[in-house]
Amino acid sequence: MTVRHLKIFVKVYQLQSITHAAQELQMTQPAVTRAVKELEQYYGVLLFDRVGRGLAITESGRELYAYALHVVELFDTMEKSMRNWDSFGVLRIGSSVTIGTFLLPALVDEFKALRPGIRLQVLVSNGRNLQKALLDNELDFALIEEDIGETEFHTEPFAQDHLVLITPQGHSLLGRKQVLLQDLVAYDLLLREQGSASRSFVDSVFAVHELPTHPLWESVSTQALVRAVHAGIGISLLPERMVREDVRTGFVAACPLADEGLERRYDLVWHKNKYLTVAARDFIGLCHARGAKFC
Repeated sequence: MTVRHLKIFVKVYQLQSITHAAQELQMTQPAVTRAVKELEQYYGVLLFDRVGRGLAITESGRELYAYALHVVELFDTMEKSMRNWDSFGVLRIGSSVTIGTFLLPALVDEFKALRPGIRLQVLVSNGRNLQKALLDNELDFALIEEDIGETEFHTEPFAQDHLVLITPQGHSLLGRKQVLLQDLVAYDLLLREQGSASRSFVDSVFAVHELPTHPLWESVSTQALVRAVHAGIGISLLPERMVREDVRTGFVAACPLADEGLERRYDLVWHKNKYLTVAARDFIGLCHARGAKFC
């Protein structure tokens, strides 16, 4: 018994005619008759009484119709939904905090204009949470500002930025001709929380220079760190675009570092076994286009 059998039965039931059902279904009468008989044999009941050239619906036929109509309607709804997924589906996107603040809103606006029927679900979180969501198939793809180093994932770079050292106005480091990364160890560091992309990047840069990172403060909020720097509690390494306005207004000061290696890339990440819909690939294409301008 298949959905095809039920569709044929429903049409015969509604028209109470093999001939008319065959015409609407664009089938031969023998094929429609055979499908009805196969259903009767499968369930061991009589669905129609043949009275002359007409059909009389049996009680078993009425009972099956109630179920069959529901199944056929559900199947047709599923077919319509799946076939139109790229026009009316849901796209689940993850983003790190920096990308979610400066890039994602514009990308979402542009995508909505391109595909207004798609509903976007967005998770802005730290890299660790995004990786778990990708592995658990809770996201279709994510925009992450670090190399996650997992073999299960496909990654594509699409933009880049760099970290900048911020200090309070008048800080002693601002008067130096040259500031090295190793000089920062003597000061209280205020950093993003463990698991965030920014923190992972800072830890990796310090590790390359064989320097320890023992932050005085850790926070999930970049603005909380900026305000703490402004208050003179310590210094911080944060994405340049996250602190650009605060530096411009003089709320904090940017201190150039002589060391290289503070540039980082932004990656599009998804599971290698993930099927990307046309809509997903459209969004990824927008990321590449806007990421090139972002750089």
